Amino acid sequence: MRSFLVSAAFIASAFSPTLASAAEGDFLKTLAGSWSGNGTVLTRIGGKPINVVCDFTSTAGATTLSMQGNCRGLLVVRRSISADLQASDRGYSGTYVGPSGQPSVLSGNRRGNAINLGVRWARVINGDRVANMTIEKIGNDRLRLQTVDKDLSSGKPVVTSRIDLSR
Repeated sequence: MRSFLVSAAFIASAFSPTLASAAEGDFLKTLAGSWSGNGTVLTRIGGKPINVVCDFTSTAGATTLSMQGNCRGLLVVRRSISADLQASDRGYSGTYVGPSGQPSVLSGNRRGNAINLGVRWARVINGDRVANMTIEKIGNDRLRLQTVDKDLSSGKPVVTSRIDLSR
């Protein structure tokens, strides 16, 4: 009976929010640092992709991730971008401020090395206010930021931004 109680206590503690937060904190801390790279951005579905060059700095705590950066495209256009996330036992939530300067709402979960987020835009973009965003760690020194929106005319998903970064 005693070994059963010890086993039950161990199993219960393995799934406690404290340990889950520690695991998230360990993951989030791997995303901290300076990142730079390039990618493409669509200003509207069906439009021509714009090549961008981006620099980001991210800081992380036990349950937080904050990313601030700038992306440059078309040689003269420079836009500030930021995301602030909070991890809890229910997943991730936070805000994203893109080129419009208006904060959009983020919520989602982590699966493996990717934080998968639903976005609720501050205004209508591509015909609606929803999209998906992924922050994916690739190996030790690479990071991919990707946004996927739905083409309302075809119903198919379209990658509207993909930025590959490295340390």
